[in-house]
Order: sequence, then C-alpha cells, then structure tokens
Amino acid sequence: MTADPPPPIDEDAAWDAFYRRDRAADGRFVVAVRTTGIYCRPSCAARRPRREHVRFLDSPDAARAAGFRACLRCLPDAVTRDRQAVAAAIAILEEVGDMPRLAELADRVGYAPHHFHRLFKRATGVTPAAYARALRGVRATEALATGGSVTGALYDAGYAGPSRFYADSEQRLGMAPGQWRRGGEGVAVAWAILPSPLGPMLIAATARGLARIAFGEDEERLRALFPAAILHRADAETQGRMARAVAATALPDPQLAEPARRTAFIEAVSRAWRSTD
Repeated sequence: MTADPPPPIDEDAAWDAFYRRDRAADGRFVVAVRTTGIYCRPSCAARRPRREHVRFLDSPDAARAAGFRACLRCLPDAVTRDRQAVAAAIAILEEVGDMPRLAELADRVGYAPHHFHRLFKRATGVTPAAYARALRGVRATEALATGGSVTGALYDAGYAGPSRFYADSEQRLGMAPGQWRRGGEGVAVAWAILPSPLGPMLIAATARGLARIAFGEDEERLRALFPAAILHRADAETQGRMARAVAATALPDPQLAEPARRTAFIEAVSRAWRSTD
C-alpha cells in the first residue's frame, strides 16, 4: 500500500511563516530560492528573497529532486533527524516504567542533554520529564479505574514510592487517590466538552484540580468513571477558564504520531490550567 501524498502547501501561509522566520514551521516545508539554487528552513536567518523567486516544497527530498542544495547556514536536513530523535525518545518513555535522566535519554537518541531538552519541548510543547509524568499519570488512572489498590496502582504506574504519587494526585486526579478509585466518592465534578485543534476535549475539574482531561470521551464515559461523584456541567466562569487553558496551548509538531501529539497537548493544557490558579 502506498503512502498518502502530503497535503498541498498553503503558499500564502507558508510565505507568512517564512517572512516571520517562524521556527514552528520548520519541518513542515522547505523554502527553495530559484536565484541561488538553495533550500532553507522557514526560520533561516538569511535575507529574504522576493516572493516570486521562492518555491515551497514539502520536504528536503523534494527540494533535492528539483535540483536545489541545502543551505549551509540553517541546515534544513537536520530537521528530519531532530524529528526522528524526538519520536525515538517518546517511544523510549512509553516503554519504560521509570523516567530516565535527561542525560541518559538524550544520549540514547544521540544529542547533548540541554540541546535535546529544547528540541523536545519545541516539538511537543512540554519537556521530556513532563511528558513522562503525563504517561505515568495515565497509567495510574488506568490502574485505579480497574479497582486495584492504591498501592498497587502507584507501583504499576512507575512511581518509586507513595510520597511522589500522593503529591501528584492533587494535580492529576483532582481528588484523593482512594476517592478516585471509589468512583469519585462524594466529590463535586464540573465538566465540559470544548473544541480544540486536535478534536473535542472532555475536561472535568474539582475544587482540587483536574479529575479528567481526554479526547473522544463524553458524559457517559465520565459517569462510568465517577459513578459516586456529584457531576454537573461547568458554569460559565469555570468553562471560560478551561477554554483559556486550551487556547493558551501550542500545537505539537504535526509530524509526530497522533497519540503522542494528544498526550503532549493534554499535558500542556493541564499545565496551563494550573497556571491560571
């Protein structure tokens, strides 16, 4: 089966990103300049050519096939390597129970730690440690939802001990772990479904934090998770705060796998919510 062709490039939007040297556009397309025979990243610091001298191509491969050579100033071919390194790091984080140290993770994908930290955050919107904590939080809630013990859930999720787990529960569960396991027993949960660039998001909040944030879920799913909670639709103030958290969150690299993009986006929305306290 052949791969789907890339979507057509919006040339007006591409020119705007190139003119502004938008680093977020790096890796989405390359800019080929007919007068020099060179192709660049959108963020290249070189002087801007006239628009009629520019072509927008979807990849370095396409630019080379058209007879252009890579810019030695912005090194556009490195974008592909960077993206592959981020994807490899995400795969490592998804496989391991414990969060590797940044130096170890960066070494495994062939980068210096501080450079890779910046690279990962630019691609996902969150740091490697924050992404790992998001994965650990997902594992914890899944373990609690199956009805197992709190102690079992924290170790299944990859926590080294109870102290870190209970500290995280304020931010990631919105209630005590035991209450979460008992279906939100006695907890008031305000919820709403909001639009986002990656699809509708269910966001459920308590007085202590976010109890649930997920794509593709609805009120029925929320009631299945929290049958003992007091569920109600979020009021205008709470829903406005939710919407601001979503609006404040940048989209992860569109070339990343969709599950990784959603995990990173959810984590970034959660952090934006906490920053509005």
